[in-house]
Amino acid sequence: MAWIGKFLFGWTRRVEENTEVLLDEPWRNVAWNNSTRARLKQSLLDYKPPIDSVPQARILLVGAVGAGKSSFFNSINSAIRGNITSQAVAGEKVTTRTIEYRAYQVKANRVGQPLSFLLCDTMGLEASESGGVNIKDIDHILKGCIPNKHRFNPVSPLETCHCQECDSSALKDRIHCVVYVIDSSKFAVMPPETKKKLHEIQEKLESYDVTLVVLLTKVDKTCPILEKDLKKVYRSCYIKELIDRASECLGIPVTNILPVKNYSNELELNECCDILLLTAMQKMLHFADNHFDNFVKGTE
Repeated sequence: MAWIGKFLFGWTRRVEENTEVLLDEPWRNVAWNNSTRARLKQSLLDYKPPIDSVPQARILLVGAVGAGKSSFFNSINSAIRGNITSQAVAGEKVTTRTIEYRAYQVKANRVGQPLSFLLCDTMGLEASESGGVNIKDIDHILKGCIPNKHRFNPVSPLETCHCQECDSSALKDRIHCVVYVIDSSKFAVMPPETKKKLHEIQEKLESYDVTLVVLLTKVDKTCPILEKDLKKVYRSCYIKELIDRASECLGIPVTNILPVKNYSNELELNECCDILLLTAMQKMLHFADNHFDNFVKGTE
């Protein structure tokens, strides 16, 4: 893809010349204060799916190995709980750490009731046909017929005959929004095989009327300015260009693309980090509600 070389060359040149790489004004307006963080957190605590028969919205996380799927759950759990947590296994291994389908509950505290949404984690997408989660298994997850803690086998997906009730599975068991998690430092070098798998997933989502959201992780590692000041994320020319390119490449609106920084080696929460994370989670639930709009309230 020709734009990749031009894009990376342009960014490298600006850094080497030490030229201005910030927009004069942010292209998304955010109030970076504790009031915003508290408001976003409360919106997640108060969230309820608009359909009575669905107790929890199901958000599916997919993406390449090491992109930050499991870390996103840990980070949301941390922001809600008020302290750093690490329930899901996460890391930077070349091959996937997640080998089971996990539907993670989020709680405001250790003994409280779970919130009204689930973050569903999958085995990583890998470029090879025999590696990572199989697209057939993704389809079965979308339909709601793969149970929690199902162990994936990339070369042997769940057979259709084991899943005969998929088409009639309850709305509460299906996926209501899908999030493609991308390491923002690696988006420009997405292998063609991975992109092909993603497009196959997109075709499935369109047929099920489920929205695709893109989560750009590790923005602080991608743009050096943000490592010092995360509040400048929407003034960064690099992040703006990256979001525009992702929108063009994947064929989704810019409004569906959300930059975040997951917690990785921190011991304490960060206000700006929480605001990006909680905003992303809130938007995912809004898109899940869009899916519920396709159904009559109180029915399946």
